[in-house]
Amino acid sequence: MIGILDSGVGGLSVLREVKSLLPDHDITYIGDNSWCPYGSKSYEEICARTFALTEKLIALGAEVIVIACNSATIAAIEALRAHFPISFIGMEPGVKPAAKHTKTGTIGVLATQASLRGDKFHHLIAEHAKDLRVITQPCPSFVELIEQGTLAGPQVESAITEYTSTMINAEADVIILGCSHYPFLRPALAQQLPENIHFIDTGAAIARRVSEQNLRPSATPNLQVLTTGDPAHFQNIASQLVPELIFTCQLLDLSND
Repeated sequence: MIGILDSGVGGLSVLREVKSLLPDHDITYIGDNSWCPYGSKSYEEICARTFALTEKLIALGAEVIVIACNSATIAAIEALRAHFPISFIGMEPGVKPAAKHTKTGTIGVLATQASLRGDKFHHLIAEHAKDLRVITQPCPSFVELIEQGTLAGPQVESAITEYTSTMINAEADVIILGCSHYPFLRPALAQQLPENIHFIDTGAAIARRVSEQNLRPSATPNLQVLTTGDPAHFQNIASQLVPELIFTCQLLDLSND
């Protein structure tokens, strides 16, 4: 079974890619909505929560776990790999492909506070974009809007203007969507920003990495979706974000674990 975890509904953008590439595999997704967002929390909090969700996924039979959250990847993936005897695939901002695509020499990075302050992100910049101008921007409102199912309208337009104006004025021609939630705002971003902007989303690349794990397909593939928040709310938002995925969301109670 493939396990996928995220702070909320954002990781559904990764689940969509994994399910599309590996339709014959069992998948269990956990959205930690009761603790969302992760991006504004301490690394210690994120790490502890990610460990708890990982233990649940392993107990359910996960052979590989996708940390479909940039903040959780930054905070916890090395500790997870050291502690658990299974494979972990994490998310990181697509700095390398962004550096290859830019023609103006300026790239923008939309991400969470936790991702942008992590050493891993700074190593990516030093390795792949040291000669480029990199403009970073934390986007807390994006996660809040997506978790509410608000993908268009005045609030979204205002947030996009606030978060992208500096990079657009600096002639950035590539913008990294450095959080698994953000691809759900890609249509709004594309509509509002100049046509020459190229967006980098790493969901498909993550799915390809999962496909390389040599996992056994299932005769009756099952998609299980759990949330630590309100299952009805999660189901409603998911029906807007990923209507092609059919599942019934269930409550995951970690209070007794």
